[in-house]
Amino acid sequence: MSRRTLAGIVGGGAVAAAGVGFTATPAAAAADVDISQDTPTIYIASDSTAQTYNSSRYPMTGWGQMLPNWFDDTVAVANHAIGGRSTRLFIENGRLDAIWEVIQPGDYLFVQFGHNDADYSKPERYTSPEDYLMYLRDHYIAGAVEREATPVVLTPVNRLDYNSSTGEFNVSFADYVEKVYEVVEETGCATIDLGLRSRDYLNSIGPEAAKGVFMHLAAGEYENYPDGATDSTHFQEYGANEMARLVSEGTAELDLPISEHVISS
Repeated sequence: MSRRTLAGIVGGGAVAAAGVGFTATPAAAAADVDISQDTPTIYIASDSTAQTYNSSRYPMTGWGQMLPNWFDDTVAVANHAIGGRSTRLFIENGRLDAIWEVIQPGDYLFVQFGHNDADYSKPERYTSPEDYLMYLRDHYIAGAVEREATPVVLTPVNRLDYNSSTGEFNVSFADYVEKVYEVVEETGCATIDLGLRSRDYLNSIGPEAAKGVFMHLAAGEYENYPDGATDSTHFQEYGANEMARLVSEGTAELDLPISEHVISS
């Protein structure tokens, strides 16, 4: 059987077994793993909300880092997510080309952007909603289809942003969410509405409990953050695992071959 080596892959295996009865412990960094040519691989193209962090940033964790918890050991996850990237900048930095070099027929490309696309204060990142749609359609979706892989577009995961009067969470990056809906309607691409799923989850636990999902840390609580943190975008390990669970639940509903490999919560 032919084999290939993919940098940044984390498989299911023993990690996945811990997915249901999850206890927060420092997440292992991704490692080079030899996998079978026959193993379906989920490639993640995304930003800091999904990326894999090393121990110096703990408890900050990306949902892509925890996604292997929710798939059986016949699935591999190659997390190419990295902070500060928009749909455009991810391409310009050559990170999508790096995926094209290794993705195989039968693999999957999970795409989640929006946080940096919407950041007009940083012109090197900013991508208009119209261009965001174009990049999703003409680069990520078309590129995956050309390589006989399956693209799955995710709406941007919600931030810790709520109406202080009602306690209900606001839609994060609504203009970009709308463009995901449009590109899915146009192309028929598979999609996971992670924005809606994460918002429903956050509404179910309420704003105070949600602070434990995000990087809201008290001073001295973690060695890596002696002064604490108030970060309403990035996740603690527990929160990242919950977001990964939501991604897996969305995957299970897609009626794709990989849907059969989701570990139910």
